[in-house]
Amino acid sequence: MNQMEWMKPDEIEKRSMEIIESEISLAGWSLTEQAVVKRCIHASADFDYASNLYFSPGAAEQALDILRQGASIVTDTNMAAAGINKKALGKIGGTVRCFMADEDVAMEAKKRGITRAAVSMERAAGLKGPVVFAVGNAPTALLYLDKMIQAGKICPAFIIAVPVGFVNVVEAKERICRLKTPCIVAKGRKGGSSIAAAICNALIYQL
Repeated sequence: MNQMEWMKPDEIEKRSMEIIESEISLAGWSLTEQAVVKRCIHASADFDYASNLYFSPGAAEQALDILRQGASIVTDTNMAAAGINKKALGKIGGTVRCFMADEDVAMEAKKRGITRAAVSMERAAGLKGPVVFAVGNAPTALLYLDKMIQAGKICPAFIIAVPVGFVNVVEAKERICRLKTPCIVAKGRKGGSSIAAAICNALIYQL
């Protein structure tokens, strides 16, 4: 084996970040924004995230303040929840929640003829303390979240809107961008649970 094959995981990540930094311009990004952009690229090997990530004014720094308050991060998939560093989040008093696989959520969604993602957003409204939504799969979660915000039924502290796909994805993300809620959005069709987790971790690792 050559020297590269014997590199430790932290050495591989460090080298990966160096490669990313050598291939994009980070001018104009705050340090926290840079961390988010680099980790999204690191998670996907897709340099488009250097141009399609939208940060509402001051969003990255606001997210750090919110996480310091011991926020709950609510995801729309167990995959995203699994990808978030819970040990690091726990050190600052935060938790990760995902209601999508709960049996009662599935039953209620079927009974009402709506998606589990929509019911999950309703469940999240009952959480105490600041809530960060990290949506990487279901645009219906964002559309329902927007509906609840407009109706005054929920007040998210922060939204990470990065669902991937073709149906309602772009529209749902644009709605989040128009809200007053601070947010990070991957504009266009790209995103996914791994990107949602990557953004969460990029923020958590700054604390």
